[in-house]
Amino acid sequence: MAQVVSTTHREIAAKPDAVFDALADYSGTRPKLLPDHFSEYEVREGGKGAGTVVHWKLQATSKRVRDCLMDVSEPAAGKLSENDRNSSMVTTWTVTPGAGDGAARVEVKTTWDGAGGVGGFFEKTFAPKGLARIYDEMLAKLAAELEK
Repeated sequence: MAQVVSTTHREIAAKPDAVFDALADYSGTRPKLLPDHFSEYEVREGGKGAGTVVHWKLQATSKRVRDCLMDVSEPAAGKLSENDRNSSMVTTWTVTPGAGDGAARVEVKTTWDGAGGVGGFFEKTFAPKGLARIYDEMLAKLAAELEK
């Protein structure tokens, strides 16, 4: 099994604290940002940042659906980590100051233990790009929400 990594990022014309607060708001802002690939979204504990437990189904392809139960932590300033209880998947959101004044850079990095063999080769080759497209759509919605 090889580790699979998907990464994407976006500059957002909003202050880093506002961007982080929006991402950490699993009860209010997050549901507005979810693309159609997410279903059955439900906050089970908390709702803001560390200590939140949130459930969703992620349909990455027409045949591949992940049932995710995420434990949210804040391992460092400007970082949210979503650790899936049902798999090895970990998604880390990192918010740092952007290029312009009052701008933020958001990076989304997801890792998981991939399959072995030929299936693992295809997973490692194609899954990161597909997942990055899903998170690119989510980041575009976040930008639209905060840049009003």
